[in-house]
Parts: sequence; structure tokens; C-alpha cells
Amino acid sequence: MFLSQLNLEQREAAIASLGSESFDVLVIGGGVNGVGAALDAASRGLKVALIESQDIAAGTSSRSSKLIHGGLRYLEQYDFKLVREALHERELLVSTLCPHLVKPVGFLFPLTEKFKERTYVGAGLALYDALRGFQRALPWHKHLSQKQINEIAPSLRPDIIMGAIKYFDAQVDDARHTLSVARTAARHGAIIATRVSAESLIREGKRIVGVNAKDLVAGKSIAIKATVTVMCAGIWSDELHAKFDLTAGYHVTMSKGVHIVLPGSAIKSDAGIILKTPVSVLFIIPWGDKWIVGTTDTPYTGNRAEPFASREDVAYIVDQANRVLTPKIKVDEIIGVYAGLRPLVANNKSSATTKLSREHTVDRPAPGFVSIAGGKYTTYRIMGRDVIDLAVNELRKLTPESVTDKLPLVGADGYFALMQQVDQIALQSGLDVETITHLLNRYGSMISEILTLIENNPSLSAKLSRDLPYIKAEIYYAASHEGARTVDDVISRRTRIAFEAGNHGVELADSIGEIIAPVLGWSTKDRKASVAAYESLVNREKEALHELLSSSEGEKVSS
Repeated sequence: MFLSQLNLEQREAAIASLGSESFDVLVIGGGVNGVGAALDAASRGLKVALIESQDIAAGTSSRSSKLIHGGLRYLEQYDFKLVREALHERELLVSTLCPHLVKPVGFLFPLTEKFKERTYVGAGLALYDALRGFQRALPWHKHLSQKQINEIAPSLRPDIIMGAIKYFDAQVDDARHTLSVARTAARHGAIIATRVSAESLIREGKRIVGVNAKDLVAGKSIAIKATVTVMCAGIWSDELHAKFDLTAGYHVTMSKGVHIVLPGSAIKSDAGIILKTPVSVLFIIPWGDKWIVGTTDTPYTGNRAEPFASREDVAYIVDQANRVLTPKIKVDEIIGVYAGLRPLVANNKSSATTKLSREHTVDRPAPGFVSIAGGKYTTYRIMGRDVIDLAVNELRKLTPESVTDKLPLVGADGYFALMQQVDQIALQSGLDVETITHLLNRYGSMISEILTLIENNPSLSAKLSRDLPYIKAEIYYAASHEGARTVDDVISRRTRIAFEAGNHGVELADSIGEIIAPVLGWSTKDRKASVAAYESLVNREKEALHELLSSSEGEKVSS
């Protein structure tokens, strides 16, 4: 009945609908919680619209550790409810909701002491496994000897690592997953428009009845009428509450999380590694043929729109990883660095971010307006359900319960069967098995849409770059089906070239601009402007890093 494509035509229709129709629910925010709320509401049969001032997943939801996990460190805080809830969601995502995007990944917990530490950590991991309940999508943890650890992870220092315990969590391309939730919401009738900013609230007496918004592309104002407005603004929550003259029952403290990206050759291990640090935990995460290492957890009060890593951030990550690695990570091996901001709910601004709970808070500061903040990426579906449960009270009509725990995302249907037909699909399409596997693990059953593009234009089957897995059809598809409107959208979120390629993929920006230009109706001037805007973003990031990778002070980090 509805299509999941996000593109120019869909956006034009969405803009028209926003200004001419009335909605049950209007969602502000296109991060994972916003699109999750929109999907929850739409799948209950409600008339839903979502506006996002930038791109889908433009902020925190594209800059996480790429993990779907229960949160081992929350066991130490005795936050069993949160861990149990997150583990339940992890099992659902891996097995049912989006198995093409969320994959099991093994982690080693290295032990530096033979008996006491093994007993303590082993008990914690046994509890971690037990809290997930009866679902068993991932294997149980197991103890490894020093000999086994040397075989699995030669990079772990044999002089201090006495053994390890292997356990499993899951990983995800966060930006792609968020986009898939958005497209699933669109398939169930949600009206979705990016580059639309909420400027002020429409009030009738004390009740909020909609939002005055601005189409940032056309520069036109839109009055959007809705029975209830749901704000899922994450790190922007405090700013929007103030802008809307609302007094919320919480405020958000920002915590910066930085990650570095390394080539596969930098660390020799067949599994990820988790390390306990003085302030948190550090993950060494396999990411294709690369490694993502992070994260930091430090209070942040800077520019929300462009959080950058500092020398201290990178030094902390490298120093902590090098406690157990041999040979040590060298700063000049770093391919990419990215920083994200966690929105943590706090009672007062003096709270230390590392001690704040990752529980979420749902609030109703005014009739017709609800908001949500906090939580963790893994529990986005629960957050969407909870905020819509509160929102429907404003509708004054019977509304069905949430069904998102039974609702696979676009691309999930038939994925397991397709993975068993890789050879046949490769033969029929003319693409190699490796490329088909890559496409299935990014698009699932929607691979058919990619293959159709290639049938119509065989040149799109070529790789974008020899060193990356992406083919040109994926770049075209980002604009034709996935709502990408700029070179940055494609490099930073529809693909992960921004941190997977050297120099943030700047050398590929022109090629990408040429591929998406006809889809977006760009002139040569438009294309050059979008490429230049991405180059400017990269330059600002480089300046913020103070040329970390080549500075003499940076070299001290690796010593």
C-alpha cells in the first residue's frame, strides 16, 4: 500500500502533506529514537509525520560504537533491569527484526590473574547470559586457556594475559539501521521529511496542536497540525525545550564518545576484545577488514552539531589499548577518527556522566506535547513504544498496543533464504559472490532494487574504489531510494566511507557527486558545491584534531 523509498519525489509529496493534512502524531527528530517512535505509531494505525532538520541519523545515531549489547558495565551498577531489557532487544534484532544488519560478534575478556579475576568475571558473564531469558540467538560464554588465547588473539600480550573468557554481543551499522527503521515507518504510512526544522509550537490555549516548521531546502514556512507532538531530539532536547518555552522534568547532559579506526593489519585477533579501564570499558571491535577502537566517556559542552576528537581523546584510546597489545598501536596507523555525543538524562548539571544511568525518561511538559531522552541505542524500540504509549493518551481514542516486537524491518523478509542462494544470485547478476554477500548484509531482500538498477545501467556494477567494498549502484541508490541529498549524506551515513577510507574519502567525493547528480537534478554548480561542502567539513575536522596524526606530540601517544 505504501512505499519505503525516500527520494526527491517522496519528499515533495511529504512537504505538501505536512502543510495540508492533520496528523495524530508529529515526531520531531530523525535519530533512531525518532524514527523508532514514528514506526511504532504508524504500525498502530495512527496518522504520523516525522520531520528532521538535517539528515536521518545525522547526529548521535551515526556515531556510536556500532554495538547492539546489554551493557556489561551496567551489571557492576546493579542495573539488572536495563541489562535484561537490552539483551532481550539484542536477541530480537539478531533473530527477527533485522538479521541482515545486526550480526553476532565474539569478544574476548582478557584475564591478567588466574583465579580470582576468572571467578569474578566468569560469574558476571554467566549472569549476563542468564539475563537474556530463554531466547538463544547467540552462543553461551566460554573460558579459554592461555594457549587458546594465543591462537585466537596473537596480539594480546602473553606476558600479562593469563587467559580469557569469550562471550558474544552483536554489531550494527547504526546509520544504516536507523535509515531502515525510517523506511519501514514510511512503508507503514509515516510521512517523512528531512531538512525541515521545527521553529515554534502552535498553541490553542494551553494545548500544543502542532508545529510551525521551515522547509530548509525551499526556505518556506509550513504549519503542521497534529493532535500530539513527540520530541525525540536527543542532545538537542534542552535547546528545543527552551526554544519552545517548555519546562521539562529533566535535562540532558552530553557525554562525548570518540572512536579510532585502524586497518586490519594493526591487530591480529579472530575476535573483538573488551578491556576494563579506570573510568569505563574499551572495545576493540572488528569492522569488516578494519578495527574500530573506543570509546571515551567525557563531559561535553561544545558545539553539538560538530563534535570533534581531541588529542587527549585519541591518546586515551591508544594508551588503554596498548596496555594489552603487542605490537602497540601506532598513531600513524589510524585511518579515521569520529566523535559522537550521548544524550544522558541528568537531574543536575554537576552529575558526572559516567555515573548517570542509561535509562530513558518520558515527559509531558504540556498538553499535546511529549518528549523522550536518555536510553541507549540497543533499546530504541522500547523507547519508541514508551513515548507513543504516553502520546496516545492525548488522542482520546482507543489505540492498539505496540506491535514492533513482531515487525521486521525492510530487507529482513527472506534474508536467511537469500543467504543460501548467494551463488545463484551471483551467477544470474554477473556480480561476484563477495559483492552479493556484501549487498545482502546491507540491504537484505531489497538487494533486488540494487540489481534492477544494474540491469538498467550495467556501469553501476563497477566498484567505487579498489580498496572499498561499495559498488556504484549503492551510491546511486542512496539518492534514489534512501533520501540522500548531499555528498556528505552518502559518504558519512549511507556508506561509512568517511571513516573507512583514508583522508575521510575526500578523493571519492567528486565521483560520488557525479553519480548522484542526475538523480537529484543537480547542475554542475550544485554538484561542485556539495563536494566543496564535504571537503570543508573534513577540513574543519582536521583543524579540530590539530593535525594529530603528524604532530610530534601525537607521536608520543604511541610510545
